[in-house]
Amino acid sequence: MSERSVSRAKQEKRWYTVLAPEQFDRTELGETPADEPEKVYDRTIETTLGDLNNNASENNTKLTFKITDVGSDAAYTEFKEHSLTRDYLRSLVRRGASKIEAYVTVLTTDDYRVQIQPVAFTTKKADASQEKAIRNQMVQMIEEAAEERTFEELIDSVVEGRLSSAIYGEAKTIYPLRRVEIQKTTLEARPEEVAEEEATSVDVDDEDVAADD
Repeated sequence: MSERSVSRAKQEKRWYTVLAPEQFDRTELGETPADEPEKVYDRTIETTLGDLNNNASENNTKLTFKITDVGSDAAYTEFKEHSLTRDYLRSLVRRGASKIEAYVTVLTTDDYRVQIQPVAFTTKKADASQEKAIRNQMVQMIEEAAEERTFEELIDSVVEGRLSSAIYGEAKTIYPLRRVEIQKTTLEARPEEVAEEEATSVDVDDEDVAADD
């Protein structure tokens, strides 16, 4: 390719303004270049809650969004992942205390599948039965939260800290806690993907039944 052709190709690239989902007020996340709109799809962009809210105290919360729609000069995203920074999580660990984690996969009322990873930090070392009870409490409350919330409502509850505060309020009655956090939240499947998986599962089951006959 000649230098002139390369130069022309560069000039043909367009910059798209990347916008957060509506639940995050369509805040501008940055820009991304592409010579064709189709190439913008599925790109991810990471930011912090502090950048979105213009509040440096929230910079320990990272948010990742994926581009799912493209307009003439804008790219629209959906939530992909929420996580806390490693430095912040390390700062919560205390010698002689317990760190209790859980991994919970739930389905929201509008059929989004989400994995949520809560973590509880005790004031002192808890015994195995207390740790198990706290873990079970975290799992139960997250499952109940998903059963009565849409995807957007569940993510809001996580990002704004309401879910972790609710878990703290209940779990501290089992053993004194210093803090409860949702350390990571990941969108695993959208409604159409969940429906496709279920349909495939039913087809396989039907074949198994036919084979048994």
